Amino acid sequence: MRRLLFVTLMLWLIGCESDPAPASVDAIGGIVDDVSMPAVATVNAAKVAPASACKACHPQHFAEWSGSRHAAAVTDQLFQALVGVRQKQRAGKEDRFCTQCHSIVGVRSGDIHPGFAFSDLQQASVDAVSCAVCHGATEVLRTHNAGLKVDFAGPLHGNLADPKAAAAHKVAPGPLLQSAEFCAACHDVYELKGLSLERPFQEWQDSPAPDQQQTCQTCHMPTYDGQAAVGGPQRTGLHHHRFVGFDPPGAATGTEAGLKAGFDNDLAMLLGDAASLTVLAEVPDATGVANLTVSVANHIQGHSLPTGTTFLRQCWLEVTVRDASGKVLYQSGDLDANGDLRNRWSQLDPFGDSDLISFSSELIDASGAPTLFPWLAAEHHRNALRAGETKTFTYFAPIAKDFHGAIAVTARLRLRAAPPFLLRLVGLETLLPHNRTAELAHDATALAVP
Repeated sequence: MRRLLFVTLMLWLIGCESDPAPASVDAIGGIVDDVSMPAVATVNAAKVAPASACKACHPQHFAEWSGSRHAAAVTDQLFQALVGVRQKQRAGKEDRFCTQCHSIVGVRSGDIHPGFAFSDLQQASVDAVSCAVCHGATEVLRTHNAGLKVDFAGPLHGNLADPKAAAAHKVAPGPLLQSAEFCAACHDVYELKGLSLERPFQEWQDSPAPDQQQTCQTCHMPTYDGQAAVGGPQRTGLHHHRFVGFDPPGAATGTEAGLKAGFDNDLAMLLGDAASLTVLAEVPDATGVANLTVSVANHIQGHSLPTGTTFLRQCWLEVTVRDASGKVLYQSGDLDANGDLRNRWSQLDPFGDSDLISFSSELIDASGAPTLFPWLAAEHHRNALRAGETKTFTYFAPIAKDFHGAIAVTARLRLRAAPPFLLRLVGLETLLPHNRTAELAHDATALAVP
């Protein structure tokens, strides 16, 4: 019965419709935005230099970018699958919404149009967040939804105050690239109806980071000393282009050991002190219930934990109580046999974990029901820990009235990029082995029950 209810709910979610409300519609029925989704092409994709053209002079930057999420922003399988669901539900009319950030060239050139296919895209569109896009940016017109102004015919900008003339292209200083506003142009996202979906820049504005002169690049683009280009002078403060974040890196890291090690090291540094937690336990009362107190702190100075696509990412507490033999007496935040949390989306044990503490967000549609898809959402309920915030939770763990002996309590803060049920829902079971779960913090305590 539970399996039938789950399948019915999944089918309803995929087929459910709500009225789209684009800002405007062009002659062929696609949404239009003067900044990021122009009615008439403003870019010739065929004339935009592919990222591979930069490899000869900037081999390290190209190699790092090639294995990054920026390079995989179009080819990512989950992204393509979700775009496919939206294409089906919206008959192609909103095909340029998610892609307006993932492929600025593709959308502004018309290469991505209502009813497009990923397999038909030109290379400059597939290159996604490429060298030409970031280094051609000249202005932030708005801090969300692909709000960058990009001059593909002008000089390429970098963080060097005194760039050396290059034979391959014109160069110019680009202080914009070092600002948080530059990243905000794509990483803060509002749905067509104005619902805030992703807001790391808003979180940064409300955090201690601006006062500490820390931007997104401080953590996500670590610096090093070396050559900005082959044959160029030695420079200090160059930026790695791995764009380290929690989401899995691009395909290049799977075959290039040096690149993979660099990503892994960056991620370890990024997550190493991101959070902490403490767990305390009391002796069970006369009814056999033990009070467990877990305090979780977000030590990230620049944004909430989690951030970004929090409606997809899962961040939660796992709390386990065991006796001296290792037998589990109580558990919350554990996974079912499918690897899913035992919440409303579990196929095997829906609503089976009433004590679950999640820091992810939830999308709610116009009828008040939860939905997985942002284009169906009318509300966005957030549970994340703000920058520097600590929250304390109490679990009432039923042990046993007649229990005597030692108990051990462990708590872990866990994070993963996507829930397994979503990967199965969109036909991406092959990605399940690669959907890693990170442990951000842990603590343990023990006590004797007389």
